[in-house]
Amino acid sequence: MRAVPGITSPARDSTTVRSHWREHTHWALNFHSKLEFIKMKKIVYIISIILVSLTSCKDFLSLSPEYQINEINYYQSEGDYETAVIGIYNLLQGLHNLTIMYPAELLTDNTEINSYTWGSVVAEFDEAEVTSANSTINSIWTSCFTAIAYSNNILSRIDDIEMSESKQNQFQGEALFLRAYCYFYLVRLYGDVPVVNVAFRSPDEISSFDMSRQPVSAIYTVIKDDLTNAATLLDGIELSRGRASKGAAKTLLGKVYLTLNEYENAAGILKEVIDMNAYSLVDDYGSLFDGTNEESDESIFEIGYLSGDLGEGNSFSSSYTPGLFNMAIFPNNMNGNGYMCPTQDLFDSYEEGDERKTASVIDSVLLTDGTYEYTLCGLKFVDFSTGTSGDGGVNYTALRYADVLLMYAEALNESNQTSDALPYLNEVRERAGLEDLSGLSKEEFFLAMEKERRVEFFHEGHRWFDLLRTDRAKAVLNAYFESTGSSYSLDDYELLMPIPDDELEISPELEQNDGY
Repeated sequence: MRAVPGITSPARDSTTVRSHWREHTHWALNFHSKLEFIKMKKIVYIISIILVSLTSCKDFLSLSPEYQINEINYYQSEGDYETAVIGIYNLLQGLHNLTIMYPAELLTDNTEINSYTWGSVVAEFDEAEVTSANSTINSIWTSCFTAIAYSNNILSRIDDIEMSESKQNQFQGEALFLRAYCYFYLVRLYGDVPVVNVAFRSPDEISSFDMSRQPVSAIYTVIKDDLTNAATLLDGIELSRGRASKGAAKTLLGKVYLTLNEYENAAGILKEVIDMNAYSLVDDYGSLFDGTNEESDESIFEIGYLSGDLGEGNSFSSSYTPGLFNMAIFPNNMNGNGYMCPTQDLFDSYEEGDERKTASVIDSVLLTDGTYEYTLCGLKFVDFSTGTSGDGGVNYTALRYADVLLMYAEALNESNQTSDALPYLNEVRERAGLEDLSGLSKEEFFLAMEKERRVEFFHEGHRWFDLLRTDRAKAVLNAYFESTGSSYSLDDYELLMPIPDDELEISPELEQNDGY
């Protein structure tokens, strides 16, 4: 059997023991086919397996044992592998259906919640007081590690059947990309986390595996290796923009390098994406977020959603709009919940004439009685065709070409090549109808880039991670809190999220992040 990048044999000499497992657990893999999103009908595969041999309440990290699938001889055809891969993308639907947006946007100066939600777990993000009992923090941890477990299952069995080299490379490349994608969220949110790169075939293997937290540097080694291998394996494989690709792997790797301040590496890999000539900015910025231009030339990787009460919709429509009753902007006069409304500070940050503003936020909402309520309302990914909460059908674009251009420009500027960086920044500004910038110093360029990324990617889940990456989170957000007269503040320890209580109860050796 040939070696598979990123997959190793389960460790058997660890002293770490997993004694807490769910008694009589039902493990359901709900594989919702999102192949080419709107182009194909939804196909749902469900495999239900009752685990009668497990002895306790809950498994650590939701690491569903791969051997349970093997009991019904699941991996028998290319179609089985295809279905398994689709199952991972389905997990990303849930991860991006607001869950990741709460820390990514609500922790920042971009958004704030409506008064109806004060005291909720959502409010903890708005108040910069996230606790280890927060259900969203637990959901992110669980979703990411479940996706990692599914990826490991595929990687461990990639040689089990005869299939074409192209298909084998595709499934392996997708699994590596998706594993890295999830680890990248985990390491930025929690810091040190367990490295799980095996598929377990028995409870003994699970109990003997070392689940202790590994250093951030070790996590990034896994991420970089996975993305490098994924880019190679996916070379020449053309799938929809809702699937992993060479371009997606290289784009994400560029973001990883930028996060690690490896500017030369970041510039090199991002220039490769540019030179692929596979992507370009679309003319109509707003079409990226209203469902009329999905899988566009600008999209590199997107998460698919479908409306129509299929269980495949998203909640952006209600959560990005104010907590008002009888809004005439939706069929059925659907109410918003105001979980993530734009701040006045964000609204005021757009330059005069910036065409992105009217595509991203409005300052008043029409009610059914014909009056207008002055309140800020987000527009991105809001599906105005549906009047059902949680049933939005607009895809979420996770990686797009504008990000490549701006990251490349940032990497050049940080490498003291500011004059070379300006054309890439200006290309994005020109699409927005703004004048070119010129004659900037390195420091001026840095601040211009920070502002540009804020308005270009508002409500797309970048703001918190951008401020973390540039070590600006405390300075920017505490200045914002002070300007609004708020008593909130961000301390050093709050730059990492707490480890969820549920996981600490099961595995105390994880240890909580300092300050929580």
